[in-house]
Amino acid sequence: MEMGLIGKKVLLSGGTSGIGLATAEAFLAEGANVMLVGRSAQKGRDALEKLSRYGKRVEFYPADVRKKEDCHRAVVHTDAVFQGLDILVASAGIYEEGAFSDIEEARLRDLFDTNVFGTLFLVQEAIPFLKRRKGNIVCVGSDAGVHGNYFAAAYCATKGAVTLFTRALALELAPKGVRVNAVAPGDIATPMVEAQLAASQLPRRDALREMASVYPIGRIGKAEEVASLITYLASEKASFITGAVYGIDGGLTA
Repeated sequence: MEMGLIGKKVLLSGGTSGIGLATAEAFLAEGANVMLVGRSAQKGRDALEKLSRYGKRVEFYPADVRKKEDCHRAVVHTDAVFQGLDILVASAGIYEEGAFSDIEEARLRDLFDTNVFGTLFLVQEAIPFLKRRKGNIVCVGSDAGVHGNYFAAAYCATKGAVTLFTRALALELAPKGVRVNAVAPGDIATPMVEAQLAASQLPRRDALREMASVYPIGRIGKAEEVASLITYLASEKASFITGAVYGIDGGLTA
């Protein structure tokens, strides 16, 4: 435990699977307390089972980040349970690909409600609590928020919003002692990527090889690798870093 995170209070949206779950485990391993937030109570129970060795330092609170009132309740609950809030990780997100002209309005709105407003609402509710403890925020963006991805215009728009939101908010909160950063992962081995592979017309092995072929490093990433970057950015070791969007994409955006 070298990150200075012992006893820190973390609220983590999208924490029941993928990058979020790996990040929760990374914080817990460093001695932090973690409140997982997600829509599915069953996924919450499953996540707590996987993290059961950390005992009462990890809890789950059911909330839909698309709803501002849910975000408010999640933040207040975290503060009440852990007696403070030091770190917010906004990790909840969904993916959409396909021709932009074919995306139905309902799906488009859900994409923005989850990826953009879900991040904005949760951050907005957390700011007063983070100011009290000079805390920090880490948003989970995407390489798709840095450059254009083929057949993913709507998703790129949402993650591009997260990128510039992070940079602008960092300037706003720096005088208050609150840091704001983001990570921008490429393809990471998570349930979201597994769904993409399953939707391919190719056998999974070939689809994975094709996905990995665009990465200079020769493979897609691991959730634990992204989690390590998030915990670093949230730690005192990164105390001079704010307004940064860190690519973690095997050289894709180099």
